[in-house]
Amino acid sequence: MSDMRELLEAVSRGEVDIDEAMTQLRGYEDLGHSRVDISRASRNGVPEVVYGAGKRPEHLLDILASLQKHGNDILVTRLEPEVAAQVMAAYPSAEYHDVARLLKLQREAPALAAHTIAVVCAGTSDLPVAEEVCVTAEFYGNPVLRVFDAGVAGLHRLLDSIDAIRACRVVVVVAGMEGALPSVVGGLVSAPVIAVPTSVGYGANFGGLSALLGMLNSCASGLSVVNIDNGFGAGFLASRINQL
Repeated sequence: MSDMRELLEAVSRGEVDIDEAMTQLRGYEDLGHSRVDISRASRNGVPEVVYGAGKRPEHLLDILASLQKHGNDILVTRLEPEVAAQVMAAYPSAEYHDVARLLKLQREAPALAAHTIAVVCAGTSDLPVAEEVCVTAEFYGNPVLRVFDAGVAGLHRLLDSIDAIRACRVVVVVAGMEGALPSVVGGLVSAPVIAVPTSVGYGANFGGLSALLGMLNSCASGLSVVNIDNGFGAGFLASRINQL
């Protein structure tokens, strides 16, 4: 109620026009092609994240302008390089991570959390999803330990880093093929483990389905699973757990 009073007072002082006041009261800005959720931070603690795949560049630029106008830091996922180039021409301060296909536009770097998230991936082919986890977690202010190319076919590589992984508060494990790595990690650490199946693998991998089912059927306790290739979802969840 105090927010509404402040808004009405701002209108009476001429600091906010009626249209903008109505937008703030609705909680979203109607752009015709999109309705931008400008009040999500007040409900969920973080602003709306933009899924970039399939969006026309002009629509995406409208959405980013709306989010920035209302004071939100911006994260765009699954953004292809050619569209990212158009966005960065309009927003030179934006950062694009080409491996993760993530674009971020922040007013200032967030304060770092006290604890670290470990991101372990099985092979170099899993890097796009693993980096999506890392950059998402870093966007929300989490230190990240990267342990890459540590798949079960060469288990000594994982064991060489296990002490550093055990020191982390949350562990995200990214793997394709048969998806065995999260079960192995889950048996070696006390932290919560978030498993991310990837679509990497040969024909019987079925586009990541075999890895997904393997992870869902894991006997390791304290392991949860997100959707195939959902690095953003895993990074976001890891951040929530790390900052509890």
